[in-house]
Amino acid sequence: MSAARFDVLGLGNAIVDVIALADDDLLARENLQKGGMMLVDESRSGQLYAAMGPATIISGGSAANTIVGAASFGARTAFIGKVRSDDAGKAFTHDIRSIGVHFDTAPAQDGPATARCLVLVTPDGERTMSTYLGACQNLGPEDVDPETVRSSALVYLEGYLWDPPAAKQAFLKAADIAHAAGRQVALTLSDSFCVDRYRGEFLDLIRNKTVDIVFANQHELKSLYETSDLDTAFSALRQEAVLGVVTCSEKGSVVVTRESTKAVPAFPIEALVDTTGAGDLFAAGFLAGLARNADHATCARLGALAAAEVIQHVGARPMRNLAALAAENGLGV
Repeated sequence: MSAARFDVLGLGNAIVDVIALADDDLLARENLQKGGMMLVDESRSGQLYAAMGPATIISGGSAANTIVGAASFGARTAFIGKVRSDDAGKAFTHDIRSIGVHFDTAPAQDGPATARCLVLVTPDGERTMSTYLGACQNLGPEDVDPETVRSSALVYLEGYLWDPPAAKQAFLKAADIAHAAGRQVALTLSDSFCVDRYRGEFLDLIRNKTVDIVFANQHELKSLYETSDLDTAFSALRQEAVLGVVTCSEKGSVVVTRESTKAVPAFPIEALVDTTGAGDLFAAGFLAGLARNADHATCARLGALAAAEVIQHVGARPMRNLAALAAENGLGV
């Protein structure tokens, strides 16, 4: 196996986030399921945008946030995702390249606009998302550069990619290339509603060894195994031949293998502002540590540190340099 050019490659939806504070009444009026992610069309996206208060516009997308976070830890990173050659797409491209992420997926010249995710953040820090996938849906196998995949030690795949059929094929192509090159493949389950839609297929990805590492939060894991009991879900995960990494909000995380189950505490925070990106940044820290051969507990501590940083401000990308923050907390790897 040749030396890796990149530590982590992410495949995911290239999205611009539009984030606004909101109250529960707005969610009720708009018939939005609190804490979930709903796919909407361009018309509905426009209606919701008109109903939102003052908004912050930031480049986002789950796997893209993870890759940006890993880069902030000093990892060598790359990203594959589809934008259109419009203002939002150009902003996304500028933002991700500006911090050193390798991103050269060809933008669409016509068709749907660059994707946007409308994020409503309630006073408890919970985020409710309505996503117009737009150009994201046109990510296909032709956008997966084999050399970039072969050159990446870890390939991180976003569960949300399972919605558009062409993106699903891109996902599978990347996993096949990665394994042929002796690389590891990670999957994030993305959202409990996403798991509800594709439970059987996600379990197949785990059991046929398409993926080696699975990231989930406690709600996604319970949905995967159709149980309301977290211990039952952990027991089921322990039987799979994967490295399982499960976040449990303020209780921290649990790293699960067939041989062991290790709980790692969360980092303390001063104030919860916005949980958008918490899971994405946790994965960023874990993968950055794993790329440097850190033990699983250290990887989880790095993930917890990154999640703690991002939930204390609006937006799903770090405002601090995470490598420096890790060093301050005795976690330099």
